[in-house]
Amino acid sequence: MSDIHSNNPLGTRDRGPSISAIPFREKSDGRPLQLLSDRERGQLAQIATLVRFRRGAPLFHEGAPADAIYNIAVGVAKTFRTLPDSTKRVAAFLFPDDLLGLAEEGRYVNSAEAVRPITAYRLPLAALENLLRSDPTLEFHVLCKVCHALRESQRHAFLLGRRRALPKIAMFVQMLNRSEQARGIGAAAIYLPMTRTDIADYIGMSLPAVCRSFAVIERRGLVRFRGKRHLQIIDQAGLDSLAGQNPPRGA
Repeated sequence: MSDIHSNNPLGTRDRGPSISAIPFREKSDGRPLQLLSDRERGQLAQIATLVRFRRGAPLFHEGAPADAIYNIAVGVAKTFRTLPDSTKRVAAFLFPDDLLGLAEEGRYVNSAEAVRPITAYRLPLAALENLLRSDPTLEFHVLCKVCHALRESQRHAFLLGRRRALPKIAMFVQMLNRSEQARGIGAAAIYLPMTRTDIADYIGMSLPAVCRSFAVIERRGLVRFRGKRHLQIIDQAGLDSLAGQNPPRGA
């Protein structure tokens, strides 16, 4: 039984899949640029199917045959692995214009789940491969997106390498802030679509440690929470300092 609750052909007015990335060489002030022309989006729309997932629904499972990749139009997803001891490690959070469906030897290397309700384009791999082979410009644009994702993975690796809890939380807030600014979202408040458990699984901390660390950085006046889902950076310099250096012993 599929967890996709809507699987309809794209409407004629739909412009089709959209991917953006910070470019290799052009100046963009840190903002991703739309990579695809209307023609390229139309080409991808010809092979794509629009699919929708409820919050918490799986897009695909680790080890399953990889027959498609997904381009998020609306919503937020996470990719993760379940370790032998049943704990989860979140590899990435994906937002509109992102691609997901990393595969190895024909099988997905991670599982993917909707953090918020998702509308996405499902691109069958066989048809996508044929299209990319016939259009070098489109192939290059997809490569730019893959490199953008690789840069984000490296930032995540640096975050995981931090030993202390507070710098990890500060770096996570920085990453979310940069992601929202890159998508043109106002900086009045940062939205946290994921749960505290998701955050813990992403940065390699326990759930209590995540909750304590958020409380500490708020108490220090670095951020202010408005409910569980929104926070505002109050002291950007202080947050940057905390993310860039080890805090004093006992912090």
